[in-house]
Amino acid sequence: MKCVAIDDEPLALQLVQGYARKTGELDIVATFTDAVKAREYLQHNDIDLLFLDIQMPDINGLELFSSLENKPLVIFTTAFGQYAAEGFNLDAVDYLVKPFDYERFVKAVTKARELIDYRQNKEINEGYLFVKHNYQWNKIYFKDIDLIEALDDYIKIYISPKPILVHMSMKAVAEKLPVSKFVRVHRSYIVPVEKVDGWNKNSIRIADKTIPISYTYQKQVQDILQKKMDS
Repeated sequence: MKCVAIDDEPLALQLVQGYARKTGELDIVATFTDAVKAREYLQHNDIDLLFLDIQMPDINGLELFSSLENKPLVIFTTAFGQYAAEGFNLDAVDYLVKPFDYERFVKAVTKARELIDYRQNKEINEGYLFVKHNYQWNKIYFKDIDLIEALDDYIKIYISPKPILVHMSMKAVAEKLPVSKFVRVHRSYIVPVEKVDGWNKNSIRIADKTIPISYTYQKQVQDILQKKMDS
């Protein structure tokens, strides 16, 4: 999980960073003691989970989180228990009252992981994913995807009437796609199995496009497409 931690106390940030490293599944991509700078960062970067203090100068954590257009999951971390009700009204995953120990931290992180897994499974089971495009979240149905192409820090999702660019890695989008419907054929391409019109060892044809199959993915691709042909 990509995480950001915000707290005006450097020692509190160090504690969260240490606990995060210990869990092994959290990647703290940024920390802030300045809530205003943190809000600017969050407006331009997508993360999975936010560790957020409440009592801070300039803007408190509740106000900061309420102001975000695209809200990540949030775990509030504060020394003041009276804010708990308001925190949960903002759909917080959990509320950690300082000082909290590693066991309590792990319990909160586990709840966040379970919620992320639930949302991803719900999307897969219902046949769609959400992606951020033009500063808003958009629902993309799997059946409408013709091809996914990597372009530096972006991916290009080919849908009708025109492709869209999304700031996302191939690894991240692959995790949101059902393995029964999509296959990665190259470091730069993911294709929908049902739209493959033909293939050989080195390439796949979808409509008027020919997509290369890299050596790394050849066996996996051949196995999946052979199963499609036999079914």
